[in-house]
Amino acid sequence: MTGCKVWPGNGRAWTGLWAKRRWEASARGRAQWTGGKKGRKRNLLVDARGVPLSLVASGANVGDRDMLPATLDAVVRKRPRSSRKQPQHLCGDAGYRGKPAWDAALTRHYQPHIRQRKQEAEAKRKHPGYRARRWVVERTHSWLNRFRKLLISFEKTKASYTALLFLAAALICWRQTISIYG
Repeated sequence: MTGCKVWPGNGRAWTGLWAKRRWEASARGRAQWTGGKKGRKRNLLVDARGVPLSLVASGANVGDRDMLPATLDAVVRKRPRSSRKQPQHLCGDAGYRGKPAWDAALTRHYQPHIRQRKQEAEAKRKHPGYRARRWVVERTHSWLNRFRKLLISFEKTKASYTALLFLAAALICWRQTISIYG
């Protein structure tokens, strides 16, 4: 027999209602929940092949519509001039709908095509030659997710996370260039 005494319990921490800290009521009543999300989000602008042209990181609590002007302004290569014969198209999902996003696209001389998934599926069904454009951006996000360091952001600063995103985007551009010319 050992000489140690065993304490009752199963070794788990007490997490019942009596063990939790109580919220103190403020002067206005109940404490308000802010609804903020943790984590980071990346917004991409890609060409027709999925090569990243612009990449902006932000907090997960910032909406896509609010990040559209910054994403369109962060293009790393000069765009060709848009004309009536060859307009620059901007395809987005439902996160970019609304007047602010529409105005941001128009002021930067893009022709916006902002649709929901249901609308794209209907257009595909009605017009057999119609190509959905959403998958190009989703494929680029998938390419970025292959860099495991970017899946869960352990970086303390936004600048270091953005630098890792730029490195991954440069590798994607290099791989796409090799597949075209190699």
